[in-house]
Amino acid sequence: MKAVILDSFFSEWLMKSKNNLMNDPQKSLHLSIFFILVFKLFLFPSGSAAPGPVPKGHIRLYSMRFCPFAQRTRLVLNAKGITYDTVNIHLKDKPDWFLEKNPLGLVPTLETPAGEVIYESPITCEYLDEVYPEKKLLPSSPFAKAQQKMMLEHFSKVTPYFYKIPMGRRNGEDVSGLEAELKEKLAKLSKDLANKKTKFFGGDSITMIDYMMWPWFERLVTFELQHCLDGTPELKKWTERMREDPAVKATMYSTDTYKAFYKTYVDGKPDYDYGL
Repeated sequence: MKAVILDSFFSEWLMKSKNNLMNDPQKSLHLSIFFILVFKLFLFPSGSAAPGPVPKGHIRLYSMRFCPFAQRTRLVLNAKGITYDTVNIHLKDKPDWFLEKNPLGLVPTLETPAGEVIYESPITCEYLDEVYPEKKLLPSSPFAKAQQKMMLEHFSKVTPYFYKIPMGRRNGEDVSGLEAELKEKLAKLSKDLANKKTKFFGGDSITMIDYMMWPWFERLVTFELQHCLDGTPELKKWTERMREDPAVKATMYSTDTYKAFYKTYVDGKPDYDYGL
């Protein structure tokens, strides 16, 4: 139908404009390019073909391999032993079918066999914990659950430093003030953990809040921020314990892989398939 409408439009336009275009070749070239782009937009939506329906008994994760927010959801999926398949999204050239599922165009995004779509990393993780009750990661106590959500809100003020500091360095800026701020925030986390007298932030076993925070600590060396852990003994012990967790091991990449990917990202040509 689109092709018929456009063909009719082009025919009418050519009939009316033939004489004018003959007298102005440059204008003709510009208009031809314009209509070729319009034609492509209408008939050939950007991106790859849409995947088929989600199989029964599965859940689908739309992800990007190196995204820390998407890693949160992958951690929860692996920790809970949920059967899932992954569709990685090219975030610089998002397919139209993905934008129809999630107009924000963000990962992580979940899709169920019923076609239900859930997105935003904390929301996807809480959804998984409720729908798959085996091995609960959020506490049952409403107050304890609220505490984890408040801790996550505080941590959301920490994550921007993992981007501001490396970008500032590349731009030749003095980032010593930002590094001091990050050290202060990490020291506060270490003190909180010491006061809890527990191995993890939710107790002596890993809970949701640990998985929500971990992806950025996994990237400390990649962003050359490991020195910001100096003077945080309890937080250092926490990172060592987290590295031994099976879900963390299943979702992590080497520092060299992260560095290679982020170099392509900074250069403006992110290689989302790096290492495959």
